[in-house]
Amino acid sequence: MAHAKDHDYHILNPSIWPLVAAVGAFTMLFGSVLWMHGSGPWLFLMGLVAIFYSMWAWWGETIVENGAGDHTPVVRIGLRYGFILFIMSEVMFFSAWFWSFFKHALYPMNEYVGSTYIPAEFYQVNAFDLPLMNTLVLLLSGCAVTWAHHALVHGGPRKDIENGLLIAVILGVAFTFLQGYEYRYLLVEQDWTFGGDKFFSNFFMATGFHGLHVIIGTIFLFVCYMRARAGHFTADNHVGFEAAAWYWHFVDVVWLFLFFAVYIWGI
Repeated sequence: MAHAKDHDYHILNPSIWPLVAAVGAFTMLFGSVLWMHGSGPWLFLMGLVAIFYSMWAWWGETIVENGAGDHTPVVRIGLRYGFILFIMSEVMFFSAWFWSFFKHALYPMNEYVGSTYIPAEFYQVNAFDLPLMNTLVLLLSGCAVTWAHHALVHGGPRKDIENGLLIAVILGVAFTFLQGYEYRYLLVEQDWTFGGDKFFSNFFMATGFHGLHVIIGTIFLFVCYMRARAGHFTADNHVGFEAAAWYWHFVDVVWLFLFFAVYIWGI
């Protein structure tokens, strides 16, 4: 009894996963540099596998800790604050791409020849074709997540929670396939080239990283779907679900900015 915990904080046991994740991240990034210099992707892939495995094991331990009652109200507040800071860092990440896009559009450098101004070249994409369809798909997925969250918080049927998450996952997968189809169309039929100029670079980096976040968010929601089926979430304790919902709504908002800036204003 002398060692019984008399506070609301969670004292973590020693874990190897932060070290594995750090080594995996370094290996992946160092391998990507070697890959760009023609050494092959193998070191990059080894680091990527280490990252994925550490994520699986580390977050699995977090789920077990929650089931064991270690995530007290005080701990859940800390988890929420931590995830909010993570989303803020993501906002800064995408802000850099928007900054680059608008800067090269409004004030291009090295585009002056004598006294003649040469405007930046933009390439038209029909915003009201596939991009609009993708926008509707992503917004509907956000509605499905909100439906599931509302059912969870207000004691709705368990089926509403599961169905809402499942619909969101299916729509997330649909968005990824539609984005891939658009890339194929632009690269193959329109002869766009990644890095061909500033517009191409900004377009593919901004939309490509957003697509990566959609894939990550879809996996996040699918894990929540499986946890909901296992009965892990309650109306008072569902930080993992909240984090997934916040992340997905962040992805929605970023896409809206991309849609209006790159697809509509950019043309």
